[in-house]
Amino acid sequence: MNDAPSNAHEFTVSEISAAVKHTIEDTFGHVRVRGEVGRLSRPGSGHLYFDLKDDKSVMSAVAWKGVAGRWPIQPEQGMEVIVTGRLTTFAGQSKYQIIVEHVEPAGVGALMALLEERRKKLLAEGLFDADRKKKLPYLPRVIGVVTSPTGAVIRDILHRLDDRFPTHVIVWPVRVQGESCAPEVAAAVAGFNALPSGGPIARPDIIIVARGGGSVEDLWGFNEEAVVRAVAASDIPVISAVGHETDITLVDYAADMRAPTPTGAAEVAVPVRAELIGYVEDLGNRQRAATRRLAVSGRDRLRAAAAGLPRPVELLSTARQRLDLATERLSGGLRVARQKKALALANVAPRLSANVLRQRTRDANLRVVQLADRMPRAATRIVADKQRHFANLAKLLETVSYKSVIARGFALVTDASGNLVRAASGLKSGDAVTLEFSDGKAGAIIDTGAATPKPAKKSKPSPPDEQSSLF
Repeated sequence: MNDAPSNAHEFTVSEISAAVKHTIEDTFGHVRVRGEVGRLSRPGSGHLYFDLKDDKSVMSAVAWKGVAGRWPIQPEQGMEVIVTGRLTTFAGQSKYQIIVEHVEPAGVGALMALLEERRKKLLAEGLFDADRKKKLPYLPRVIGVVTSPTGAVIRDILHRLDDRFPTHVIVWPVRVQGESCAPEVAAAVAGFNALPSGGPIARPDIIIVARGGGSVEDLWGFNEEAVVRAVAASDIPVISAVGHETDITLVDYAADMRAPTPTGAAEVAVPVRAELIGYVEDLGNRQRAATRRLAVSGRDRLRAAAAGLPRPVELLSTARQRLDLATERLSGGLRVARQKKALALANVAPRLSANVLRQRTRDANLRVVQLADRMPRAATRIVADKQRHFANLAKLLETVSYKSVIARGFALVTDASGNLVRAASGLKSGDAVTLEFSDGKAGAIIDTGAATPKPAKKSKPSPPDEQSSLF
């Protein structure tokens, strides 16, 4: 083993990594690389990491968040693409990679293959089924249009609506190309469906999703799953008018009706006002003509029926004869019936009288028995009521009697004839009166000259300086 020191220069790991980085970047710089997208991931940072591979090699690719968000077509696993970017190294893992600035499908065939694969997937989920299609209203009051507010599409739609049937239009502005196209269109369709009926903003009866023609890449936003699912889930009927007649997008399959152009969408949405007015007038004329024909036909049938009817006089004469005959027979029939009833009554009268008498006797006996049962209770109740009434009267008499007044120290004065003396002016000296007290009566003679007794004098009080007797 040779332990002699070497004269070779020693490099650090970072120096070697930097030298390799400068060599690769100086040698290749910007490159275009074609390959198939392999493993693909998009972490929370928003950056895009994927592999480019062919049948022999694999290359790592990185696209920063701000760059990848501007791509009209996002790479998917299995898609063949052509990327443009800078070749560099990543010293942290000792590998080289390409910083992707632009990505495009490797030809229209790759996009069409991806489109067909996505179409089959959504078709299997039932998003394109015919039984999910909703019928368009014949005359919508409000039409919602999802398109760019500055393009020629909205002007064509408004102009065509004005020519056919002027209708209230609400435009939901969106970008119809680029990375924000799909989320904005999906949000617009969902936003129209979220409008409440009778709210400050009218809820559309039809939604038109429209844009002009373009390449497959330009129309790719209308092939995104978010847009297709939003259109399929819409409760409001949707008309797809994306591109020209030869342009087909997945939105066309999910919409309730596809129009070849935006102008065609306006024609499908509303009828021609002049034609509608003419059609209504024609219906009115046909209705009036039919009414006249019915009236004429009815009048003719009535006349024909009237001609076949007999005259009223003939109808009445027969009825009159039958009435006269019935009147004569009625009089005789009444006499015979009365005689029969009188004879029948005479036959049954004795039996009827006996039956009536027996029935009345039975009823009377039953009534007597019932009254006999009720009499003791009624007599007892009547006697008790009378006793209570008598007791109440006795108490009332005792309350209002003059004897209660005499018992309090008064006397009742009557003259010789027994009349009540109410005032002294009715008496004179020598008249005999009777005084009735509470315990008996006493006689008295009136003396009008008797003096009125004087009141006794009050005794004077003892002087204040003398001590009064305790007894």
